[in-house]
Amino acid sequence: MTFKGDKKVGRWLLADGEENLKQWLLPKVPAKVETYHLTLSTLLWCMGIILFSFLARYQIHFLWLVSFFIFAQYITDLLDGAIGRQRNTGLVKWGYYMDHFLDYIFLCSILIGYGLMVEDHNKYFLFYILMLFGAFMVNSFLSFAATGNFRISYLGIGPTEMRIVFILVNTVIILFHERFDMTLLLPITLAGATFGLFVVVYQTQKQLWRIDMEAKRNAEE
Repeated sequence: MTFKGDKKVGRWLLADGEENLKQWLLPKVPAKVETYHLTLSTLLWCMGIILFSFLARYQIHFLWLVSFFIFAQYITDLLDGAIGRQRNTGLVKWGYYMDHFLDYIFLCSILIGYGLMVEDHNKYFLFYILMLFGAFMVNSFLSFAATGNFRISYLGIGPTEMRIVFILVNTVIILFHERFDMTLLLPITLAGATFGLFVVVYQTQKQLWRIDMEAKRNAEE
């Protein structure tokens, strides 16, 4: 069976604009920058996010740098696969594995960063949010194993939109940090992610049920 991990299915709100941005940026990537350089740069962005989130405890404007690293990870993540295909690097399965493993590390670094800033009684909310966001990833990989289609967006929301949400949250915290209450935001995020996960899992199991029943009917015929 042909490996399809490098071919993503589904649509997200900013997909068209993202494709245009990718095509505009591709010719501007230096020849010495390879796909694996872009993929592994996520480690650098993660370290920056954790470091400047820690410093933001003492000077809130360091969160601008956290947002910059989130944006930088978006750009390198957007281009790594495209550069590999354009230059026929051949690292299809390596890219699939490292790219998505580092996506999880990237998510962890953001939540670790928030954990360094919130009060102790709010830290457990971040643990549950990580668990729920991780469950979306698990759903994608299990669904891919069962169907051969790799989906990274659900309900019109993909990684791009989530990065924008994190940047907007950082901006709100910076501008209104004296009045902004994470105690209210974290439960709302938790509730929204829980509902979204319920819908996604319901849709996925319904699709797999239909596939199994069709296979059963075909075998009986």
